[in-house]
Amino acid sequence: MRADRLLTLLILLQTRGRMPARKLAEELEVSERTIYRDILALSTAGIPVYAERGPGGGCALLESYRTNLTGLNEAEARALFMLTIPAPLTELGVSKELKTALLKLSAALPASRRKEEERSRQRIYLDSVPWSSEEGPVPHLQTIYQAIWQDRRLHLVYSPRFGTQVERLVDPYGLVAKTDIWYLVAARKNIMRVYRIARILEAHLTAEPFERLLDFDLGAYWNQRCTDIESLRPTYPVLLRIAPELIPHLPHYFGDHFHARYIQVSPPDSGGRSLLRSSEGWITLTMIFESLEAARDSLLGLGRAVEVLDPIALRMSLVDFAKQIVAGYAVE
Repeated sequence: MRADRLLTLLILLQTRGRMPARKLAEELEVSERTIYRDILALSTAGIPVYAERGPGGGCALLESYRTNLTGLNEAEARALFMLTIPAPLTELGVSKELKTALLKLSAALPASRRKEEERSRQRIYLDSVPWSSEEGPVPHLQTIYQAIWQDRRLHLVYSPRFGTQVERLVDPYGLVAKTDIWYLVAARKNIMRVYRIARILEAHLTAEPFERLLDFDLGAYWNQRCTDIESLRPTYPVLLRIAPELIPHLPHYFGDHFHARYIQVSPPDSGGRSLLRSSEGWITLTMIFESLEAARDSLLGLGRAVEVLDPIALRMSLVDFAKQIVAGYAVE
């Protein structure tokens, strides 16, 4: 609805300041022409908003203008009450402040909207903690958090791998929590680097400030890094034949991202290249693993419900391991 869009536009300008019409159009998923029409509508309604075209222009509110925007609709209020405190924020030590902020925001809503709180909390609960975690303690997280907010350099003692230790003086730009693992994004000699917080043995806050790069975007940097890592990850394609009864359970065996790990599926056939008996209705699937060893470890537990057609080296490795298992359990 246009009223919701106008309210969102006003909130964006109040919280972020001057924004290009192009950026506003992307945020609101409309055209730039629509943004200019909305600006005109707000201005006609007496709100001191204006737009300037050309280089250095954009849309903005007069700096003196502030308003209490509590016009949340029912769906927005319901979404607000679904929020829970993620485990990483608890580790960061800001869970109490976030709870207080949510409480204040809730109190600012009309009574009719606050009634949705208990109904939402009893219907949706978000648990961000994985079933099992191998991540160690992060005792220096608070120090790093303080350095980031104060723009002060950090002296680190870091263990990158194999028990080695190095000392680094870094400019801490930001913290990233990927699932339950914390990372520090920091600059060293003007080059951005990433440090796993659990591998930081010591962290000392220095009195020396640093100047941030004004055009650095933490989210954009992290997303690009993740894309680069994925593109460099080793790939080992495996041609498989899979029993029909196993197909619905593949995400359970290969993880939630199973659908991103196969590149080709053939319809059920009557046996084809299979050397197994009674294989009618099986599907042929090309799956991607990181290595022969990773593929072997994943497939051994599936027994005769899966058959490797190619590469031959993996097929022979599975046969070898199967023979070792049989020999180990053989009764003399």
